[in-house]
Amino acid sequence: MQGTILLMAGLVAVILGANWLVDGAVAVARRLKVSDLAVGLTLVAFGTSLPELTVNVVAAIQNQPDVAIGNVVGSNICNILLILGISAMIYPLKVGYGTVWKEIPLCFLAAVVLLVSCGDSWLDGTEAILSRSEGIVLLGFFVVFLYYTAGLQAEEPEVPLGGRRMRPSFQIGLLIIGGLAFLIAGGKATVEGAVSMASAMGISEGFISLTIVAVGTSIPELATSAVAAYKKNADISMGNVVGSNIFNTFFILGVSALLRPLPISNEMMFSLIASVAAAAILFICMFTGSRHKLDRWEALLMLLLYGMFLVLQYKQ
Repeated sequence: MQGTILLMAGLVAVILGANWLVDGAVAVARRLKVSDLAVGLTLVAFGTSLPELTVNVVAAIQNQPDVAIGNVVGSNICNILLILGISAMIYPLKVGYGTVWKEIPLCFLAAVVLLVSCGDSWLDGTEAILSRSEGIVLLGFFVVFLYYTAGLQAEEPEVPLGGRRMRPSFQIGLLIIGGLAFLIAGGKATVEGAVSMASAMGISEGFISLTIVAVGTSIPELATSAVAAYKKNADISMGNVVGSNIFNTFFILGVSALLRPLPISNEMMFSLIASVAAAAILFICMFTGSRHKLDRWEALLMLLLYGMFLVLQYKQ
């Protein structure tokens, strides 16, 4: 019971901290007269992945590899099958040519690169581990992704900031300091709660991380994509999920592996394969039914597959 309370309190603190920190960062960007587009492509995208980043850094430092791997891989599967499933049930998501042929394949590539990086035991019979050198490779891919994102921004016209009210300096400072404090405390509580809850219930830390922690840290993505779908802005709904998965894999796991090499359990290998399958299913769905569109029946299939993944993962 104590572990459950600690886990839930930690997730709430992490999400609140991420929101405050992003609000503060956006306010700073507005004072510096950075465009809305630049803010959206950088600070907001980074902000929705702050919960995963915080939990992973704490897990790596405290030597909880299943929590670190499970949080990211579980979030990636949740983003595609659950969050896009819910979003497309609200309103079918029709996306552009670039999303279908560039961003979604990049998302698939990220899942494949991570599977290969963690598949040492299959490839050469050695211990499966995400090493520091492989963390550097993941970060290298992230730099390429940033370069690609910067190119997208350069193609867009600058959006004027308009006459929005500027926050006072002291309020910006409180948001940033408070956000960081909640992120650090919440990340520590989330990891400790997950470990305690797993021990009390007699189930693995990996399962808790792949399910409860992963869904909890994906709440910002769920809110963003669901609202965007409701407002019929499919590119934002899809782009938020795809971009988050790329960020999670290349940056968050890259940083985590640099802090401490992460051994990969057999339980995690199943989830890594599932994450590749989820990305492949998303790409295939762009060509079944309505072209370049995630229809409601495909969304329902995704939700059913997510339920199947949870059942199979529990039996691991």
